[in-house]
Amino acid sequence: MIIGVPREIKQQEFRVSLPPSAAYQLIGRGHQVLVETGAGVGAGFPDSDYASAGAEIVKEHKAIFERAEMVIKVKEPQESETPLLRPAQILFTYLHLAASKPLTEALMRSGATALAYETIEINRRLPLLEPMSEIAGRMSVIVGGYFLAKHFGGSGVLLGGVPGVLPGRIVVIGGGASGINAARMATGLGVDVTILEVDLERMRFLDITLHTAHTLYSNESHLMDLLPTVDLLIGAVLVPGAKAPKLIRREMLRRMRPGSVLVDIAIDQGGCAETSRPTTHHEPVFVEEGVTHYCVANMPAAYARTATQALTNVTYRYIELLADNGLAEACRRQPALVGGINVMNGNVTCEAVAQAHGLKYSKPSLQG
Repeated sequence: MIIGVPREIKQQEFRVSLPPSAAYQLIGRGHQVLVETGAGVGAGFPDSDYASAGAEIVKEHKAIFERAEMVIKVKEPQESETPLLRPAQILFTYLHLAASKPLTEALMRSGATALAYETIEINRRLPLLEPMSEIAGRMSVIVGGYFLAKHFGGSGVLLGGVPGVLPGRIVVIGGGASGINAARMATGLGVDVTILEVDLERMRFLDITLHTAHTLYSNESHLMDLLPTVDLLIGAVLVPGAKAPKLIRREMLRRMRPGSVLVDIAIDQGGCAETSRPTTHHEPVFVEEGVTHYCVANMPAAYARTATQALTNVTYRYIELLADNGLAEACRRQPALVGGINVMNGNVTCEAVAQAHGLKYSKPSLQG
């Protein structure tokens, strides 16, 4: 199979979908790997490393899409890229289609088969999303503490406190992969941490593993009680494939102290706050109701080297399976791949995406 690795063109996206070591493995299995010039530079992988691995370096972005049978990316295709996709071509990347009807419709028009990393589910887990959730969760405490600084308009609270001064308070909404990693980072700093969760078994797990963090059943009343004393609020809710629920309304933010910070990790699925809107690493924050909002939709790109390596650890086996066997046989061998098919033959094949946009849902057709 001819596998294309384009350079990511989303603003401040420095990750790459395939490092040279993975390209080497695919080439060793008889596949052809096309890598766009500079695709891996942001993650510390120069073109020479890909060339040494046996990949072909391609200068033109468009040529990658024209020649590849399977295009693998990190982020969703941008507006200029969707016209480059074609029928029978496989696109394998993070899509987060529930947050964008225009992208969904553009992929439908392309005729390509679009597989999303984030909707492949095994034993109630999302293995291809988890590493990025872990990075985003850990980052949320770092960036949240950073923007609490007074010179950024923050409240001037040092999250860890010092001897004789109480630490700051963090509330994490959601105890999944992002939430638990945020809580681990925060407890390591000595912060007062409360995790809101609805799954009682998950709360028992959090209680056992995070000895100094508090767990609280997630409902609006409990959140409202906590907001007046919170320094950093972290939104880490996730409904696989679907839009994030709007758990934080504008009037709720008014209960928070001026200079407090909200980090909305769920922004790539539309955000869990009514006031959230996507930002970039170049301009990461804005203020609404006196609360600093950090809503960067590709948080892990800030640590592109680590993120690329972590991503490939979980995606490579699926890339190899698709390359060796084609889509139909790969799905037969690993049925979880079927859940990754979001758009196929011009149809929406993910129920959560169809529901989010009021579009017709069709089951994936895997003949052949």
